[in-house]
Amino acid sequence: MSARVTQGRRVAGVDEAGRGPLAGPVVVAAVILDPRRRIEGIADSKLLSEMQREELAPRIRACALAWSVVVVDTGEIERLNILGATLAGMVRSLHALSLVPELALIDGNRLPRELPCAARAIVDGDATEPAIGAASILAKTERDRIMRALDETHPGYGFARHKGYSTPEHLAALERLGPCAIHRRDFAPVRRLISPELF
Repeated sequence: MSARVTQGRRVAGVDEAGRGPLAGPVVVAAVILDPRRRIEGIADSKLLSEMQREELAPRIRACALAWSVVVVDTGEIERLNILGATLAGMVRSLHALSLVPELALIDGNRLPRELPCAARAIVDGDATEPAIGAASILAKTERDRIMRALDETHPGYGFARHKGYSTPEHLAALERLGPCAIHRRDFAPVRRLISPELF
């Protein structure tokens, strides 16, 4: 993305956390950074340590011109499928901003419909566009917080550690305990273990 394209425009970065896990919500964030308040250290959340993300998230919220975080729960993921739920969350995150952006830079290769502004999809944008990187950090830290809370209400699966991803620990817990209410029933490792009486 050329600096000339975004210079002087109110640009929102949009990214999600949680498309791949077997359990829990997808969380989408949108951030309009303040060009006068540079935040050092913003990068793709996957390249940062948990401590770095947790340190950056409050700085982003304090320094950004506007930000929003939207949670799309498991039920909506099952109704819309994971792509549809993610795209719906992106639209909501932009509408939830306190300022209307002129341009949205969205991580990935798909754009949702009915956006409130012009938009561009950028593959690996969280690594190249600071506003998308900031959104990825807010989305990831909020989703991690949610999964730690869900670990308390659904003990035994290890959600606080693996955050719902298909780690050996999680797959072993699924085999031992069966799926719980926050598991995504359309995802293959969960679907093969489902009994109708569980839901």
